[in-house]
This record gives sequence, structure tokens and C-alpha cells, in this order.
Amino acid sequence: MTEYAGVGVCAGRVVGPVLAMAPPVSEPEQGAKFDKTATTAEAEAERIKQAASAVRDRLREASKNARVEAQAILQATAGMAADPSLRKGAVKLVTESGMTAERAVWESANTVAEKLAAMGDYMAERVNDINDVRGRVVAELRGEQPPGVPQSETPFILTAVDLAPADTALLDPEKVLALVTSGGGPQSHTAILARTLGLPAIVAAKGVTDIDSDTLVFVDGAAGTLTTEVGAEERQKAEQWKELQKNPLTFDGDGRLSDGYKVQLLANIGSAKDAKKAAAANAEGVGLFRTEFLFLDSKEEPTLKEQEKQYSDVFAEFPDRKVVVRTLDAGADKPLPFLTVDDEPNPALGVRGYRTHDDNPAVLTTQLTAIARAAFFNKAEVWVMAPMIATVGEAKDFVSMCEDAGLKRPGVMIEVPSAALCADKVLGPATFASIGTNDLTQYAMAADRMLGSLAELNDPWQPGVLRLVKATCDGAAVAGGGDPKLRPVGVCGEAAGDPALAVVLVGLGVASLSMTPRSLPAVARVLSTVDLAAVKEIAELALDQESAVDAKEAVRAKLPILEELGL
Repeated sequence: MTEYAGVGVCAGRVVGPVLAMAPPVSEPEQGAKFDKTATTAEAEAERIKQAASAVRDRLREASKNARVEAQAILQATAGMAADPSLRKGAVKLVTESGMTAERAVWESANTVAEKLAAMGDYMAERVNDINDVRGRVVAELRGEQPPGVPQSETPFILTAVDLAPADTALLDPEKVLALVTSGGGPQSHTAILARTLGLPAIVAAKGVTDIDSDTLVFVDGAAGTLTTEVGAEERQKAEQWKELQKNPLTFDGDGRLSDGYKVQLLANIGSAKDAKKAAAANAEGVGLFRTEFLFLDSKEEPTLKEQEKQYSDVFAEFPDRKVVVRTLDAGADKPLPFLTVDDEPNPALGVRGYRTHDDNPAVLTTQLTAIARAAFFNKAEVWVMAPMIATVGEAKDFVSMCEDAGLKRPGVMIEVPSAALCADKVLGPATFASIGTNDLTQYAMAADRMLGSLAELNDPWQPGVLRLVKATCDGAAVAGGGDPKLRPVGVCGEAAGDPALAVVLVGLGVASLSMTPRSLPAVARVLSTVDLAAVKEIAELALDQESAVDAKEAVRAKLPILEELGL
């Protein structure tokens, strides 16, 4: 028996045959030249334009019928296929060097990829996107099928080094039983979409691509393991999980511990469509409304009226319930042409989030005005927070802007360790805090959250990260004069959707948890099995461990419900 261990990003226990991701498009011959006796440079250049346009159009068409959560990914990849710098670079190589269209596209894409890789962090993650587009355009030029998820008449477990965002977006949950990659990180596109789909998934499981296709394996998404020997025990666990899915857990809209202690369970959303799904899932409100997702395809700043309409559509889904709006978190992996620059050497440590306000104050002022107008005409309880707040001065400035706009509940995101350590001062002017565990973890551990090679470090179970959460909650209590309810702290990162970690977070003093709606039932069920004294004891146990692995194992041992539910 061989067991492959990685990072579990979505729970689930399944048995099935392996199918490996199709191999990438082969590299065109180096130095290949087009036959000048058969065609012209202009004609060869035109082939590039037509192939790139065909790829763009195909992806855009696929996005129309894709799941809501996949549409933005496909549209972004389509936009990259139409990228002028990629096309112009390839055309220049044809006209000046006589290269074939295929070779010219390959080399032009490599040049773009090298520039992105040199930027590091988030922009380096876009290299996968460029390579995906490169393969699709070259396949189009050759008249080949582009690489992608294999087709099968029967369900299978997909293994791959990693998936391009477009491939992940096109996964069919009816055919793909589980997803296991040797690369990628817990915050990669692959991991995030797997959680949204509820697809059992493991990332950073080295060696899984060596498994022969059709090999029967057992995948445990919660444990983060794939086993190549399937016995009676593995089949029984898979069958138990299958039976659980026939009668899935539900959430009644009332998050509580077993002793009645209230824990708000909220949803992360990015659009009005997401809001409808969250409301249908009985979310108690919205803990993170990612407003930048509304504008990722905009070359110009949306007007005040356009923004007001977008916010109003979301607020209308949650009358008399809390909706926490995050102001534009532009920069790094979410560039906006009208707000950010694209030549920073290290975008994750650059001008992003609230920092974009320094050079473009009118953008944030307009957004806050639009939020206030939409709130006035709706009954939602609107809270507003700024991302990437690092100092007390920034918190004061943002609160002042919210007050000028007529917004009564200004808050801050805690993603920078300095803000966590100074929470007692940062939360003096602000009325609440929301911890973004994804960024807080990568900044605390100095580990790029997109890199599978750093997945062990980039884990919210790290005791150092948990101590920063506790410091935030403790500081919030001080800012509230000893009453934590006066400066409530929420968590809106992916950690909130982990049922075991949710217990720890509540024990550390977190008042609300916001997650993908699909995670609400499991989190609610596990929380309902423990009382306040127990969650505090379990949180202290996690803080006392030496590693993320030790913390997770110690906590899980205290929560037998997790094994019963396969979580």
C-alpha cells in the first residue's frame, strides 16, 4: 500500500479509479520557420490573431453556461487570450524573424510568463494562466483538441500537477469524484473552487501524478490522504460518506453552541447571485461582500449609479440582517486598470487594498457614497470595512470617511500582523474587526499562499497564526472597555469554513464566522456539540501545540463528531 499525503482542502471520502490530467500541448520545434514559398508573414500573423480570437470566444461562450462561481474565471482567461501584449509579441516574431505562428505564440507567452514570475507572489500564480492560454492557442493553430480534464463515461478521481483556472471552472462534479494535485496551495484557484463545489480535494500531495490511470484508490479529503490499497475499511468509509450525502446536513439559520451561546454564521459573497444562494442556504447574513468582483472586467471606474445598483441588489436579499461590505480590495491578484499599477516588484506587499486610496481618494469616496445610498433604500444592516489596514492612523482615516458618508458601522480587516498586535488601538475608532485568515497567515508565516511547496507553512492552524487571532480578540475586548460585544471580531477567511478550526476560533473569542454557504451546515453541526467552556479549553489546547499538524490532531481528537460525519 502507498499513501500520499497532502493538504486536505475539502472533506469527502470516496473510492474510484484514477484518471490523470491530459498531458500539456507539446512545444513547437525551436527555430521553426514558416514556408515563405507557401504563405506570407501577413498571412501567418493573421493565423495568430484568428486562433487567439477563437480561443477567447470559446471561453466566453463556455462562461455563459458555467456555474456562477466559475464565470469570472473563464472570462478572465478569455481576456488573457485576447491580451494585446501576447498577440503583438507573437506577430512581431513572425514578421521580423520568420517564425511559424505556433513557435511565435510559444515564445511570446514565455516572455510574458517570465515577467510575471519575476514579480513573485500573486502575479507568479498567473504564469499558470498564461501557459494554459499558450497551449490553447497552439492547439487551435494545429487543429488539435486543447488539453484539459479527461472525458469519461464513468466517474473518476482526477490527478494532476495542478489545474489551470479555466480547467477547474469546467469540472463536472457528476463525473469527478475527487481532485488530487501534486502542486498548488490551499488558497489556489483549484482549492477555492473545490470548496465551492463541495468536491473532495487534496493539494500539494507529492507523487500522485505517478499513479497509473485506472488504479483504484481511496481519497480522504479531510485527512488529506490518498491510498492505493482499497480494503473493506476504506470501502465502508466511502459508503458511509455516500449515505451522508443522500441526507445532507442542513442549517436552520441559527448558529449556537450546545449551551445556547450565540455564534453568527454568515456567508462570503461576490455578487447578487451569490447573495441569493446564501439567503437560500439560511446564512444569518453576509460576513464578506467582495465588492471588487463586480469590477474586475471594468477598464474604467464604475459610476456612482452603477455601484449603487449593484450594492442595492445584494442588500435586498438580507432585510434586517447584517451585510459586511469590504471596500475595493484591488491590487496583487485583483488588479483594476483604473486603480492599480501592474509593475510592482512584489504586489502582495505593494499598493493594494486601502493603500490605493492614497493616490486615488475619489474612488473610495465614491464607493462609500454608493454604499450609503443603497443602504438608505434597503433594510439590511450594513457594516463596512477596509482591507489591508496596518496602522491606527489608517483606521482613523477610514472611520472618518465612513462617518462623512453617513455609514454608522465602520470596521477594519485584520490581515496584517501589526494590526492584530495593536488591535486594542486599531479598534479604538473602528466598531468591529474581521480577520482575513488567508492573508494573515501568509504575512505571519512569510509564505506565499499560492505556492504548494509552502503549504505546510501556509496553514491557518499554525500556532503563531492562532496567537494573532487571540491577540486580535483580546485587543478588541480592551477597545470595548472589557465588553467584547462592543468591538465584535469575525473571521471571513477560508479558516472559518473548517468545522474543527471553527471551534478553536470561537474559543479564542471570535463572534462570527463567514464562509462559502456550502460549509454552513457542517460548521453549525459541529459547533452545536460543544459548549462555551469546551471551546475555550480546545482553543487553549491548540495554542499550546508546537506545529499546525499537532494543533489539528489535538483538536480533532476532542471532537469525535468529525469522524462520524467524515469531516
